[in-house]
Amino acid sequence: MKNRSVYPFAAIVGQEKMKLALILNVINPTLSGVLIRGEKGTGKSTAARSLAEILPEIPVVTGCPFQLKPQDASSSLCSECGQESCGFKGLEPEETNRKVQVVELPVGATEDRVVGTMDLEQALKQGEKHFEPGILAASHRGILYVDEVNLLDDHVVDVLLDSAAMGVCTIEREGVSFSHPARFTLVGTMNPEEGDLRPQLLDRFGLCVQVTGIEDTNARVEVMERRLAFEQDPAAFTASYTEESQSIVKDILEAKELLPRVQAGREIMVRIAEICLSVGTDGHRGDIITLKTAKTLAAWQKRTRVIEEDVDQAVELVLPHRIRRQPFEDVAVNMNTFKSKKIA
Repeated sequence: MKNRSVYPFAAIVGQEKMKLALILNVINPTLSGVLIRGEKGTGKSTAARSLAEILPEIPVVTGCPFQLKPQDASSSLCSECGQESCGFKGLEPEETNRKVQVVELPVGATEDRVVGTMDLEQALKQGEKHFEPGILAASHRGILYVDEVNLLDDHVVDVLLDSAAMGVCTIEREGVSFSHPARFTLVGTMNPEEGDLRPQLLDRFGLCVQVTGIEDTNARVEVMERRLAFEQDPAAFTASYTEESQSIVKDILEAKELLPRVQAGREIMVRIAEICLSVGTDGHRGDIITLKTAKTLAAWQKRTRVIEEDVDQAVELVLPHRIRRQPFEDVAVNMNTFKSKKIA
């Protein structure tokens, strides 16, 4: 069957903050994902799928249900996995390249569907673990896209966010446990009109952006023109953005390589702490994610040291959904008020 054409990431008009948040999470998956809030038809799902499409292929062990790199293949993990299709089998792993996957989580997904299942009878009677991988295994080293995340059961959202933060998925049944790597870029979308996430779950998303329809007339016309051109000839339209797409990928790869060398001075950390205290965030997660985001922004800008502008940009992505709100206060924080609380 012919592959469905994906709208180019570089061709998306506007929504710069949303595109930046997605790119930052690809550069640094430890940011714990991004929640995109807003009305339908604003390019949320298109952006997630199109970003994965332009990313370079990744090497994987042939047939591995956990998308492991050949150099990461572990005899202990593989012996517990019990999969017959894997190209490892305790020998030199067979390597193949494939596109970064976008795995979509259905709204009605159960916890077993997300984390996977184990054959308890085989484990208890024969002492052998047989694990049936779930969605988190398929998402490792890829993008996990959750539409209408606010409609999922809270315990399923908890599992997703735990794995996104820890990079590991653990399943335990009747005293038998199995763990596998689950490092992925988590992208959740929601329409606040259909209900909100509990504050405890909202806080677990690293970044949050609010998207709305574009209000500039010329930009809206450009959206229509580009979409019609894409539908008329997807291949030609995509090809016309090849150079821009390659430039984005090049910058992402350079930022990933640079990120471990980025430094943030104590004065930067003090600034972050003061801002978090001034706007009334709970706990320390906001501080930590703001620092990580500022460092990732510095790497994206090809710098090895965080500056104040990185912090100012980071807090707009990290803190709005963490600010304490009074009863009946609108969830969408007024950014002008937020900015006025920043520490000079």
